Parts: sequence; C-alpha cells; structure tokens
Amino acid sequence: MLPKSQLQFIKSLHQKKFRKEHGLFIVEGLKSITDFFYSDHIIHSIYSIPKVEPKIDIFGKKIKHYPISDRDLQTISTLKTPQGMLALVEIPNRRHFDKGGLRNQYSIVLDTIQDPGNMGTIIRTADWFGVRHIICSPETVDIYNPKVVQATMGSLARVSVLYTDLRPFLKDIQLPVYAAVLNGESIYKTDFGTEGLIVLGNEGNGISADLTGKETKPVTIPSFGNAESLNVAVSAAIFCSEISRKR
Repeated sequence: MLPKSQLQFIKSLHQKKFRKEHGLFIVEGLKSITDFFYSDHIIHSIYSIPKVEPKIDIFGKKIKHYPISDRDLQTISTLKTPQGMLALVEIPNRRHFDKGGLRNQYSIVLDTIQDPGNMGTIIRTADWFGVRHIICSPETVDIYNPKVVQATMGSLARVSVLYTDLRPFLKDIQLPVYAAVLNGESIYKTDFGTEGLIVLGNEGNGISADLTGKETKPVTIPSFGNAESLNVAVSAAIFCSEISRKR
C-alpha cells in the first residue's frame, strides 16, 4: 500500500493550483501513458495494479514504478472506472516559442474554450489532421485538467499547446488569420492558401469582439438545417478537414 501522504499528494493533482505548484499532471491508461513515454515528455512515476504488472516492462527500469492496490488506485484516479495504470508526467516549459515555427502550416487559436471535453476533442482532432500547434487565451481551460487529458486519448503528447495573450499575438503575427463566425464567407468557397491561423471562440459567446482586426478573414460553416449553433469541437474538425482536403 502507498503511504497516505503519497495518495493525498497524487489526489491533489486533480486541482490546477497543485499541478502548477508541482509541475506534474496525471495520465491514465496504458495507451495514453505509452504515447507520452514515446514523446518528448518526461514521465515522473507510474502506479499500477497487479493484473497489469507484466505490461510495465515496456517502460524500462529508469522510471519509478509503484505497485498499488485497486482500492488505492480508485482513490487517486480521476475516472469512475480506473484503467489499472496511472502516471505522473512533468509539465513541459512552453512559455515561449518561435512564431516562425508556425509558417507553412495551419495552427489553431482558441479564445476562452471552457469545456474540458471540447478542449480534449480539439487536441485529438488536431493530432489526427497533423496540426502541430494550438495557441490558447489564458482563460481557456487547462490542458492538464484530467478530463482534458483523458479526452485527448494520448494526442496531447504530440500537439504543442501554448497559453498567451491573444491580442498582441494576433496583432504581431505575419500570417493569414481566419475567424470562425456566423456571418462570414462560406468555408467551402474560402481559399485557405498554404498557411495561417484558425481562430475559434467561446462555446457561448464566440470570438471576443476586439480580438481580430480588419485583416482577419471571417469564415462560416453554412447551415443546411435549423440548429442554432455548432459545437466548437465539431467546428474545429470541419475546418481541419476542409483545409486538408484543399491542400
């Protein structure tokens, strides 16, 4: 059994302030942990129940491994039905990046996305279509929120996500900017070229009014039915698909 203090420490990482304080986040399940193992992330430690012990060998002996009971795993897991294995992964330092690294490709910009499921799905969608970078406003949900991590199904290991003030970022960027709105040019008629940024807004309020400038191209996914709006994660998938198709 793990000491009570260690269980409490891991459980504290369910909260953002403790993840930030300790620089660690939780990943659950063999597949997702394996994705992080084969990425540039650093796995701090792994906790697993007896029935999955044989699968631990793929991670080698350099990573600290702690056998754990089903009961203790239930205590520290963020899932109703734990997957037998949990890892603590170090949060990478991504406070800065070279804007030049966004050239000749498309990246996603997220303004105040709040739902963890939407965020995780957008990251997973970006990974599917080969989008390597996502830039988020500071108000956007934490990507290391356990619900976000779980929804990415391991894709978080391959997509670089940066939080920054979007106003100066978009003002200074030397790339085409396309904003997903309700009253723009049809996405099916838009010429996306070979590079740029796709800006997606908050689930309820859309993109902040002062965020995009006069050079921004407003783009709309046309409606053929009567729904009031389209889920932001679905919108991200349609944009990624249409851009990939045209390229």
